[in-house]
Amino acid sequence: MQEKIIILDFGSQFTQLIARRVRELNIYCEIHPFNHIPEFDDSVKGIILSGSPYSVRQEEAPQFDYARYKAQYPILAVCYGAQYLAHNYGGEVQASSTREYGRANLHYIKPGNPLFKGIGAGSQVWMSHGDTIITIADDFEIIASTDSVRVAAYQVSGSRTYGIQFHPEVTHSLDGKQLLQNFLVDICGCVQDWTPDSFVETTIAQLKAQLGDDKVVLGLSGGVDSSVAAVLLHHAIGKNLHCIFVDNGLLRKDEFQSVLDSYQHMGLNVKGVDAKQRFYDALAELSDPEKKRKAIGRVFIEVFDDEAHAISDVKWLGQGTIYPDVIESVSVKGPSATIKSHHNVGGLPDFMKLKVVEPLKTLFKDEVRRVGRTLKIDNNILGRHPFPGPGLAIRILGDVTPEKVAILQEADAIYINNLKAAGLYDKVWQAGTIFLPVQSVGVMGDERTYENVVCLRAVESLDGMTADWCHLPYDVLAKISNEIINNVKGINRVVYDISSKPPATIEWE
Repeated sequence: MQEKIIILDFGSQFTQLIARRVRELNIYCEIHPFNHIPEFDDSVKGIILSGSPYSVRQEEAPQFDYARYKAQYPILAVCYGAQYLAHNYGGEVQASSTREYGRANLHYIKPGNPLFKGIGAGSQVWMSHGDTIITIADDFEIIASTDSVRVAAYQVSGSRTYGIQFHPEVTHSLDGKQLLQNFLVDICGCVQDWTPDSFVETTIAQLKAQLGDDKVVLGLSGGVDSSVAAVLLHHAIGKNLHCIFVDNGLLRKDEFQSVLDSYQHMGLNVKGVDAKQRFYDALAELSDPEKKRKAIGRVFIEVFDDEAHAISDVKWLGQGTIYPDVIESVSVKGPSATIKSHHNVGGLPDFMKLKVVEPLKTLFKDEVRRVGRTLKIDNNILGRHPFPGPGLAIRILGDVTPEKVAILQEADAIYINNLKAAGLYDKVWQAGTIFLPVQSVGVMGDERTYENVVCLRAVESLDGMTADWCHLPYDVLAKISNEIINNVKGINRVVYDISSKPPATIEWE
């Protein structure tokens, strides 16, 4: 049984970062909302309580039944979690007169405390809190302080419960990784054995046991997630995996044939389906982003269902769902608000009557890539930028026509090829070209033009949950702009998006 750490999410923007840091230490963990705590089995080795945008003094502040867990499990309470335990178990938390945000230094660390093993006084940490712990109960002991925060860290005497007011998961806390390792390995007793190799071995064995001789049908997209999911399934069930790659007419230039060739070289059982016209017909005159997404989803299911029915006795649908999809489908306040309906979670129509198998649903995107390398999948697939499920339809703002798709494919190909030629493609997490519903005046030769505008988008990110715009060199941008305007009929202006997520999203729709 794979041992695990449970991270309880109180709504912090850093919760997923805590999970990533735990997994970087080769220890498996899961995030659960504080109000949807699962029953713990023997695999659970410890609990981490996250931060929160709430104050513990608010009536609607998230709650945690500490008394239920304190004797059995080591607990690390971070920021809000630390304030919650202090406030509800004999201490006092107040709004700080000087909100502490940013770098601070631990001028006092209790000698010999296991949480701070190998961490010396003066260690830099990252604070982010408006409240502060003023007093703690008699059975709480201060184990670290900064110049302005007396209770920067505490331990509940006689227990394995620790509270820290700083964030060890951010890189600005220079010894944060050491602190997490101390908690996870020394205090929780975790073994650091959760690696890509172990994941592949365990997952293939589980898939063999789960699927037996059953047939699985899986829709390939050409992206990293569905490709890695397909190869895992292929290793488990071989010819009983039937992959379908649908050309929806919304892929990048020449992508359908090139990706299909890649899959067949990998030994996968893949059928390519040209369904461009069905998608174009469904998208005719639709401008609303959600209506476009739903039309594409509906037609994909229809096409996929037709192809799946051509295979006898299929019992399972394989999907490339990854962990952020799962996390975003359940939030600490109930189901997440619909930002965009693109995740795989919960999207299977009743009429298909297939059971779902999702071999990647516990992995973050970078972990999927590491698993892919272990499986020796070609880097041309593993290194591909994320691409939206609805394809270019949501990179064409407004209605979608075959003519607009063709224009955007040409412009996008110039953009991506130039990023590769400049050695920038692998440094960018995601890049794409957006066709704007704007026409602008231009001059070409001696003639006045009134043509379309495209926007270039490039971001840096780890998993798409947050993203910063890339500072691409001006000379590269200038070359791309000139090539697009000179070679793509219908475009006379190119702009560059310098928005980060949040508040913007990576895609425009």
